[in-house]
Amino acid sequence: MTKDSGTKKSVVPSRLADRMEEGFHVVLGVFLFGIALAALVFSVIRVFTTSPFFPDGMIQAINDILFIIIILEILRTVIARYNDGVFQLQNFLIIGIIAAVRHILTVGASMTLGAEKPRESFDRAVIELGISSAIVVALVFAIFLSKASDNAVGAAKVKG
Repeated sequence: MTKDSGTKKSVVPSRLADRMEEGFHVVLGVFLFGIALAALVFSVIRVFTTSPFFPDGMIQAINDILFIIIILEILRTVIARYNDGVFQLQNFLIIGIIAAVRHILTVGASMTLGAEKPRESFDRAVIELGISSAIVVALVFAIFLSKASDNAVGAAKVKG
């Protein structure tokens, strides 16, 4: 019987797997940054070509900016994963909050600026706003719980 009877040998050497994962993260990061740049260029062009600028162009610009922020937060999450080796929960929660707020702004703007809509469309939009608002509150509460948990773990490490 060998000393390593409890450890399994991998088919792919771990060093090779680590290098492949690192390469994949670099490619993914560059790709996400390229998408963010392309979205920024597209958004700038669209701001100057949307007619009328107020309110349609402004609403679209805010929507585009929030979309770019979401892409950059995903990029930050990939970079953090590359550096730490761990996906960070708070980054995903922040992405969810931004996406929900983006949806709230889009639905709210369409309700405010849209032409007269049937009662059914209005009711659906109000329900969407309520659900999206509840999602934002739940995600903010999840961030609060995550930070409280991190603080409790940190305090326990200091004592122990």
